[in-house]
Amino acid sequence: MSNDTYADASAGTCADRHVDTITDACVWSGGQWLQAQDVHLADGRVRAIVPAGQLPRGTRVLEARGGHLIPGFVNTHTHLYQACLRGIGEGEPLLSWLRTVGEETVALTPERAYAAAAAAATEALRSGTTTLVEHMWPHPSAEIHDAVVRALRDAGMRAVLCRGVADRADPSRKWGFDPRLMQPLEAALAHTDKLAAATAGTRISTGLAVPNPRCLTPEGMRQVRAYAQERELPVSIHLLETPTDDLMCREHTGQGAVEYLEAAGFLWGRLLAVHCVELDAAGRATLARHGVGVSYNPLSNMRLGSGIAPVPAMRDAGLRVGLGVDGAASNDTQDMLETMRIGAYVQRAAHRQADLLGFAEMLPMAAGGANEVLGLESYEGGVAPGMTADLVLHRFERDYACLPVRDPGATLLTCASSRTVDSVLVSGEAVVLDGLSTRLSDEFLVDVLSR
Repeated sequence: MSNDTYADASAGTCADRHVDTITDACVWSGGQWLQAQDVHLADGRVRAIVPAGQLPRGTRVLEARGGHLIPGFVNTHTHLYQACLRGIGEGEPLLSWLRTVGEETVALTPERAYAAAAAAATEALRSGTTTLVEHMWPHPSAEIHDAVVRALRDAGMRAVLCRGVADRADPSRKWGFDPRLMQPLEAALAHTDKLAAATAGTRISTGLAVPNPRCLTPEGMRQVRAYAQERELPVSIHLLETPTDDLMCREHTGQGAVEYLEAAGFLWGRLLAVHCVELDAAGRATLARHGVGVSYNPLSNMRLGSGIAPVPAMRDAGLRVGLGVDGAASNDTQDMLETMRIGAYVQRAAHRQADLLGFAEMLPMAAGGANEVLGLESYEGGVAPGMTADLVLHRFERDYACLPVRDPGATLLTCASSRTVDSVLVSGEAVVLDGLSTRLSDEFLVDVLSR
C-alpha cells in the first residue's frame, strides 16, 4: 500500500482544530458537577477550570452552552480489524467462533486492515472514547501493522498498540496458536521495537498482546516479560473467557491457568488480563497480589455466551478493573456508552441489586480503571487541571430521548448515546465536532469499507 493511498482522507490541519477555551460547560470534576465553568487549555492539557467569564477567552473557542464535559473513555480491549467482520460467527461458541475469525485473519490485507481500523477508531471516538487498547492477533505482515498505525493516526485516536506474540503452534488453537499467523518470537519482538520507533512522539504507544495462556511456553513467557519490563511496556492477555484456559492448562501442565502463569513468572503490574469471566476467588487474590489489571468486556461476553465476569468481587479483591468493548466480531459495535450501561445492568441483574455500579463507579471504570497498568494518566476524579485534554462534550438536547435531565450522571449512564456526543478532544484537538469526525468523513469510510 503506497503512502499516499489515503492522502485525501481528511481536510485542514491539526492546528486548525485545536481548542484553547471551552466555555460555559457543566464539568464533572472532583466527583461532582460544576455548573457554568470555562475550561482553559494549553499545550494539549487542561490549564484551569474557572467560573465562566473569570479569565479571558482564547482564540479557538468551543461553545459548550451548558453541555456536560467529562474525561474521554479508555477502551481497554478491542481488535480493530474486526470492524470488517461484524456479525460473523453469530451463534457459534468461542472455539468455533475463533476458528471462523482466524480464517478471516489469515486472509487480511493491508488495505482491509486500514479500512477496518479507521472505521473502528472513528466509531469509538464518536461514542466518547479517546484512547483504545488494540490487542492485535499475531500476524507476520509488517504492512498490516503499518496500515493500522496509519489508520489510528488519520483518525486522531490515542492508542496503546499491543503487537501480537505467540510461540506455541497448534492448528486447533486448543493448546497453542494458528501456525499460519505465527513467526519466531525474536522476530515479533524485533518488529515491536520498530513499531515503537515509528510511533515515538505520537499519540500511539506500544505494548504486547498474548492470545491466551495456552499460546506461550514458559520460556516464551519469561522472554516476553523480560522484554516488556526492560522497555516498560504493558502486556495484554485473554484469560479465562471460558473454562477452556483452565481445562487445557490442567490437561497439559496439571495446573490451572492462573497457577500456570504464576509459576512461569507471568503475573506483574503491567499485565492486563482480559475477560476473566471464570476467575475464582483464589485467582482474584493471586492477580491482585501481583498487581495485575483486568479488562471487563460485558457485551462481548454476552454475545458469545461466555458468562458474566465477577466484577464486584474483583473490585473487592483490590483488582484494578477497566472497561473494554472488544472487537466488532464479538460485539458488533465500538460504542463505549452502550458497554458502560450494559456493564452496570448485567451486574445488577446477576446480583439482584439495583444500586450496584452507578455512574460514580462506572465512569471511573470507563475512563481510567486500568490506566496505571497501561501506563496512561488516571482520569478517575474527572476533569482536572494538569490532565491531558482528552475530553468529551455531551449535549443531551441532541436527543430528546434523554430529556428532561434530572441527574446528568444518571442520564449519561442510562440513556446517553453517540447521538449526544457533540465534541471530542484528544490532546486539545477537536477530532469530533457536531457529532462528526473532523478527520475522516463518513463518505470516505463508506468508500474504503466497500472496496
